[in-house]
Amino acid sequence: MEVEKFKWSGFAGGLIYWLFVAWSVSRNPWFSFWRNALSDLGGANANSPWIYNAGLVVTSFFVMAFAVYLVLTALNKPQTVGGSYVSVSAIFLALIGVFHEGTRPHGFVSTYFFVQFFLGALIYGLGSGRKVKVASLVLFALAVIGAFFKWPSTALLETYEILLVMAFTL
Repeated sequence: MEVEKFKWSGFAGGLIYWLFVAWSVSRNPWFSFWRNALSDLGGANANSPWIYNAGLVVTSFFVMAFAVYLVLTALNKPQTVGGSYVSVSAIFLALIGVFHEGTRPHGFVSTYFFVQFFLGALIYGLGSGRKVKVASLVLFALAVIGAFFKWPSTALLETYEILLVMAFTL
């Protein structure tokens, strides 16, 4: 199996996720990045909530492929462990689509997607060369700081964190 083809799957997954968001927003004109959470697009009050939820599941396969790339190209234990954490985050991402807004586990699985991903990125970075190590530390710090910043809406916080996820995949 040629592992290099998975190198860009994380970033590609991010782009695919945003295509599903755009499609879902087009079906839900009431949605506002300034007032809502992205998960509102997959809740019971959304038009065609399956679009957003399916987008999360589809995206999770790309994140998993990226995690496989990280693990198979790992040079040491921290990189292997970091990639493994990213693979767990992919499972949580799929679970966000399964346990959509309005279900009891939704808050847990959506929070732990980000926690697992950023911990994985941090650990992977600690086992990497200077450039990746510094980038991972900065992205982790920005993720933590962003979580405590007062945002106008949950969607803007989520967008910020997702852009950090995409930055790590680059």
